Amino acid sequence: MAVHGKNQRLKYKRRRTGETDYRRRLKLLRGEMPRAVVRVSNTRVVAQIVNYEKDGDRIAVQTNSSELRGLGWPKGASIKSVPSAYLTGFSLGKKAVAAGIDEAVLDIGLAASTRGSRVFSALKGMIDAGLYIPHSDEVLPDDGRINGAHIDDSLAAAVESTRSKIEEASS
Repeated sequence: MAVHGKNQRLKYKRRRTGETDYRRRLKLLRGEMPRAVVRVSNTRVVAQIVNYEKDGDRIAVQTNSSELRGLGWPKGASIKSVPSAYLTGFSLGKKAVAAGIDEAVLDIGLAASTRGSRVFSALKGMIDAGLYIPHSDEVLPDDGRINGAHIDDSLAAAVESTRSKIEEASS
């Protein structure tokens, strides 16, 4: 923490603890579009559509990868993998389109922007669901990783069946 002299000014707590990059947040808020927030924790993937309001952010639509279990996702399969992140994003996209939200901007927070990562897998799911989010095709994972070919060959069938159940639920 940089403090000099008698007059000390503390940085915001969320900046000190490394939870928020306020410069990036301000750039996202200036666009006045809803934010598609994707966070990957140690156990799951959380995706939300968040609108800015002066008295605090409001979550318009939310989903997490734990909900995939109720849609037929195999019990032995991870809910924080690339395929489950894709399905979580797909589910969020379908819910957002049903709620009348058709465009957003991606907010990955402090996550590293690595090509083909779980965050961009969720982005691909949102795009496939019909949500418009500005992006570059170079960052999206290939179809083999989204279908889980790098994990297990049988996972591709689970991805397709879960995706079709999400489409049925949103209709």
